[in-house]
Amino acid sequence: MEYEPVIGIEIHARINSKTKMFCRCSNNIFNEKPNSHVCGICMGHPGMLPATNQEAVKKGIKAALALGCTINEFSKFDRKSYFYPDLPKGFQISQYDKPISEHGKVVITLPDSTSKTIGITRLHLEDDAGKLTHTAGGTLVDFNRSGTPLMEIVSEPDMRSVEEASLYARQIQKIVRYVDASDADMEKGQLRFDINVSLRPKGQKEFGVRSETKNLNSFRSLEKALEYEIKRQTEILESGGKVVQETRGWDDNKEVTVSQRGKEEAADYRYFPEPDIPPLVATKEMIEELKKEIPELAHAKADRYQSELSLPADHAHQLSGNAALADYFEKALAVSGEPKKTANWILSELMAVEKDITHSKLSPENLGKLIKLIEDGAISGKIAKDIFQEVYEGDLDPEKVVEEKGLKVMSDTGELEKVCLGVIGKNPQIVADFKGGKEKAIGGLVGQVMAATKGSADPKMVNEILRKLLS
Repeated sequence: MEYEPVIGIEIHARINSKTKMFCRCSNNIFNEKPNSHVCGICMGHPGMLPATNQEAVKKGIKAALALGCTINEFSKFDRKSYFYPDLPKGFQISQYDKPISEHGKVVITLPDSTSKTIGITRLHLEDDAGKLTHTAGGTLVDFNRSGTPLMEIVSEPDMRSVEEASLYARQIQKIVRYVDASDADMEKGQLRFDINVSLRPKGQKEFGVRSETKNLNSFRSLEKALEYEIKRQTEILESGGKVVQETRGWDDNKEVTVSQRGKEEAADYRYFPEPDIPPLVATKEMIEELKKEIPELAHAKADRYQSELSLPADHAHQLSGNAALADYFEKALAVSGEPKKTANWILSELMAVEKDITHSKLSPENLGKLIKLIEDGAISGKIAKDIFQEVYEGDLDPEKVVEEKGLKVMSDTGELEKVCLGVIGKNPQIVADFKGGKEKAIGGLVGQVMAATKGSADPKMVNEILRKLLS
């Protein structure tokens, strides 16, 4: 029997606000000393009263709007009770029956260029637990992460393959970054996935029994865990067994999922309204103002780059896939006026030396000037590449560099003719080969003229002058 996977994903993205969700502790916790960003509120001390972070709420709403969600004007926080050593309050503050947003969707583009819509059940707000580090001597608890603001994005079970799930997760990462709601850096623990997987016979409408695998922290882990779960459940069903509904963990070293506990339902968490936090009220005016802050998103930008700028699809998607890279490209393009050359220079020369485009040594304006010098015929592409490293390292104005070094293209036809005649006189054999029908021989003469002019001649003009002199 052939089985079809049914996949849903819960994505936890840390909101990049300055402070935590319900207290004033710093949200900048990466590589900080353990338990150095904590207070009585995020540690759950008796008598402490939380206060909702307005910046985090607004960023959550912006992400929800970008995901096509409906914003609920009234929402509330709830206590989700469970015991775990890294949960100091004994409960998590989340949203249960009245989330901040619901009913969204994203569109993914498959390798065959077809598209598929993945539904989003809800995006809700919550705070995070702490972090456990297991050592040979025991388990250490770091509460720096406790209370950091999260948005949990819950998909519909609309994905039917590992590929679709991976594309969906990557699309979510792009969107939350584009609206500056989350940095979504998995190396810093800012984006995590919980996957729900079940199998059903092809053609059957009813879903099978699902397992949940929690806390996947990379796209590779997401893909490997999905592959393993589909294989594991297929083998169980084909052998006549039954899949158990449970929560599983991912062993990154062995690349297997392992059973952890029976799957909890909502009743197990004993949800009830958080008594210390007032409900959230998002006015229509506030929602409309936040809508105005939503930028052109990656898929729309890629479409525009192809339709209006005639960029190849791969270049359009590479540039639009990163909001900072797209911004750099558009600023450089405003100066150069050359979409294709600008895209090529950014994706080849610049990205070969640049690790973080957000803090690039070279301003987009100066890169745009360098490209414009080539386009205007002021310098050759070779000269541009020769001076690129110097321009990049010092963020130098390429116009001044070219002027100071005397690198402008030799455009005086009379001077070029003199150089060409000199090269012709020194290379009778190459001249004879060309006149004898060896078309490629002229390349040797062009090369020697370029060397004699230190690359300052226009190769096209040199070619034309040589042909004229040899005709």
